[in-house]
Amino acid sequence: MRLFAAVLPPEQAIDELRTAVRALPHDSRLRWTAEAGWHFTLAFMGEVEEHLLPELYARMERAAARTEPFRLRLHGSGHFGNRALWTGAAGSLDTLRLLAERADAAARRAGVPMEQHRRYTPHLTVARSAHGDVDLRPLVDALAPFEGAPWQVGELHLVRSNLPAGGVPGERPRYEVQGSWPLTG
Repeated sequence: MRLFAAVLPPEQAIDELRTAVRALPHDSRLRWTAEAGWHFTLAFMGEVEEHLLPELYARMERAAARTEPFRLRLHGSGHFGNRALWTGAAGSLDTLRLLAERADAAARRAGVPMEQHRRYTPHLTVARSAHGDVDLRPLVDALAPFEGAPWQVGELHLVRSNLPAGGVPGERPRYEVQGSWPLTG
């Protein structure tokens, strides 16, 4: 199964972001992410073999137990080239990065082959361009003043990504939480 570790924003943060995204000019060349997919990916694991799950769950639980709850809010905007528009985070970013590092290490120690480690950039993707042919700068500028209300991050989630299989245009991945562990550090 295809898995990733994540922080999931609460409904209030989703509502605030929904309002901000609706106010953006919409370009038909962009694929807007579904609200059900709004999350901060901490560690992307890709395909994980079933026999690794018990150890992965135990290590994710330990990573959460070593991390204290922290404050976060949705904040500003950015882009990855002309491919992805995102909103960022503000607040206890050091703790968010530490949780990302711990989730990555937990997956590695559980035997999950992880991609090469790179510095964590907190972001929540709101739109993608399949061909990179959209100038995202006007959208980045329009979303830049966005400031969400702070919330308390209290859990680490392991999420399954079910990719579309039907080839239906506009079909999106479905996400299922496979496990959640309280931050108690």
